[in-house]
Amino acid sequence: MITPEQLAEVYRQACEIELQAFKPGNVSIYSEGHDMTVEDFRVSAAVSAGPISNPGYSLGENIYYAVKATREAVACNTNLGIILLCAPLLQAATQRLKGQSLRESLQLVLDNTTRKDADWVFKAIALASPGGLGEAEQQDVHQEAEVTLTEAMAIAADRDRIALQYTICFKDIFEFTVLEYNRAFVLSGDCGWAALAVFCEMLARYPDSHIERKYGKQYSEWIEAEMSLLCNDLKTACQPEEVLPILHRIDKIFKAKKINPGTTADITVATVLVVLLEQLIGKHDGAVRV
Repeated sequence: MITPEQLAEVYRQACEIELQAFKPGNVSIYSEGHDMTVEDFRVSAAVSAGPISNPGYSLGENIYYAVKATREAVACNTNLGIILLCAPLLQAATQRLKGQSLRESLQLVLDNTTRKDADWVFKAIALASPGGLGEAEQQDVHQEAEVTLTEAMAIAADRDRIALQYTICFKDIFEFTVLEYNRAFVLSGDCGWAALAVFCEMLARYPDSHIERKYGKQYSEWIEAEMSLLCNDLKTACQPEEVLPILHRIDKIFKAKKINPGTTADITVATVLVVLLEQLIGKHDGAVRV
């Protein structure tokens, strides 16, 4: 059986690998910003790892107590999206039956969320206070939930790509970004470089809902064009160092305009987590067969 300690460790690893990727507009070891530091994210990962992987909690409790631990440690919203994406993945790994894939187990987790889960998550969102998220005519997070967590996410899915994942069983990750991560890792052998490929490919294909909540579609086409060019540069580069000047240029422009592709960064963390969980599951199942 995969232990809570193993799950907490792969969660921390996923958070750290994402920080190793020079994600334009976002926080990384190469460039901080938006009044947040790399240390804020490292502390957030460390303090949330225990609650998010606690097998004694419901899914909603995993999310709430991970957010609560983060707020108490860093007093800013560093990882709400990360927690919302990673908690069901970790629970799926915990509850997975023999012979079941991670995604099959995840579908069962999402199919069986409750109103109580929604209440806990509403409390977590209100605590994290993310700009523009959680306020709606239907199922405002400041009110008691009348639907399950997955149903609540479906209501928000048209304006938030993290919520959308709950309704499509994380299709963006299992059918797109994990493939991009593995492709880039095979070519580079570098986890941070592979995570950067995920971030860039995702942002070139889909508008970032964190940005669009703040600015509407003002920057969407321009960002897509910039990231499409960057994706081409990444694929033709022989060494990561070759694209550092381009990354610095885009990062400087994004941050000058206060553009932060936060949703895309959160999906990057979840992508790395899926890769690590599937590796862990493979090792565990192999050991069991022997």
